Amino acid sequence: MAESLKVRERTAKVKIVLWTSKTLADGSHPFVVRIHKDGTRKHITTGYSLHPQYWNAKKQEIRQSYPSDKRKALEKALQAWKDRFTDAAEEYSASDSPHDAESIVHKVADERKHARQFKLLSYFDELISQFEKTGNVGNRKVYRDVQNNLTRYIGEGKDVSFDQVTVKFCNGWETKMRSEGLTDITLSVKFRTLRAVLNKAIANGYAKYESYPFARNTAETHKFQVGKFDTKTTKRAISKADIRKIESFEPAHYVGPYASLRDTSTRLRLARDLFLFSYYCGGINFVDIALLQWSNIGTDLDGKPRLSYIRQKTGGRFSIRLVAQALAILERYKVGVKQHPTEYVFPILHSALHKTPTQKHNRSSKIMGQVNKDLKTIGAEMGISTPLTTYVARHSFATALKRSGVATGIISEAMGHQDERTTQIYLSEFDTDLVDAAFDNL
Repeated sequence: MAESLKVRERTAKVKIVLWTSKTLADGSHPFVVRIHKDGTRKHITTGYSLHPQYWNAKKQEIRQSYPSDKRKALEKALQAWKDRFTDAAEEYSASDSPHDAESIVHKVADERKHARQFKLLSYFDELISQFEKTGNVGNRKVYRDVQNNLTRYIGEGKDVSFDQVTVKFCNGWETKMRSEGLTDITLSVKFRTLRAVLNKAIANGYAKYESYPFARNTAETHKFQVGKFDTKTTKRAISKADIRKIESFEPAHYVGPYASLRDTSTRLRLARDLFLFSYYCGGINFVDIALLQWSNIGTDLDGKPRLSYIRQKTGGRFSIRLVAQALAILERYKVGVKQHPTEYVFPILHSALHKTPTQKHNRSSKIMGQVNKDLKTIGAEMGISTPLTTYVARHSFATALKRSGVATGIISEAMGHQDERTTQIYLSEFDTDLVDAAFDNL
């Protein structure tokens, strides 16, 4: 006897419907989620409604005559409702579990109940845990710092729901941080991090879109404006003449008692070389220099030497022509070392000692602090008035090219200005040969 075939569970149909058969007190009709499965039907109210003159019954969509900002917000909110039930229906179908429209409603309700267990600070813990798993040490540190600051504001041992993160809440937090002497730049970082957390919470269904306290556009003047903070800083760049001075710097060996302990010449040479390497390699950040391995050094199809790396901060891919000065620096660090592809180029990290993302981050931060101190020593000795740091090399790179007449579109005026992501966008859009030619101006 042939074995009977099992009928696979079909996916329920989920649709957003304007329920015109019901009219609310203000004359509008409510939006509902309609779930249809094997002859069973269920309607769930969304809490949103629309007046009939703004509804195109033929196309089943909101008319263009409805104010644009409101229409987009309403469409996004309704789509979130639809996605919530569609995901539940598809999960049931994928697992081939018997179910009906009522089952889907209960599943979504259970998920929403679980989602509401998250509050602001506990959700920070969740995100920080994710950063730890993925090795994203930089974001983990930023989120932990913001969480600690919020904990002091809310109170030790306390937490708040996402609905309680209102404009008033944000204003109060800003006032407290200003009383502690925090600058606009720091405030901007704190609030942008909080905004990112709320965006993630909304995207995952843990927070309501309607209670979002931050302005999404210039028209929402009643909401908290993150862009109000003055994030402009005094940009410091040095001239090509000062770059030549740094190139000519050669530290003297310490002679006298305990010379092996007091001699800083090796350390000063490293600081000099790291500064110049950053300058000649497109203003590459210190953390990216620290992570460079010999596998990042190669040649293109024409046999020209290139540096290729992925920027830690943005994930952007960079391929940079290595000019003679950068190659000379690399040659100095080839002497007496094993140039295995996985070995680090500069003596900052050690593959046997620094294995985890946290170990690499902590070591890089420690060495960068020492390098910045050593750069100031170099600057003072060479008569350079600008206090040298690793970032000065980055800004000097952009400024040198700009003063040489290189098109701002190629080098990107925005490098280190309003938003560094613009640099990545510009460098990826232009022909490589144009960018390579720009390096000749250094």
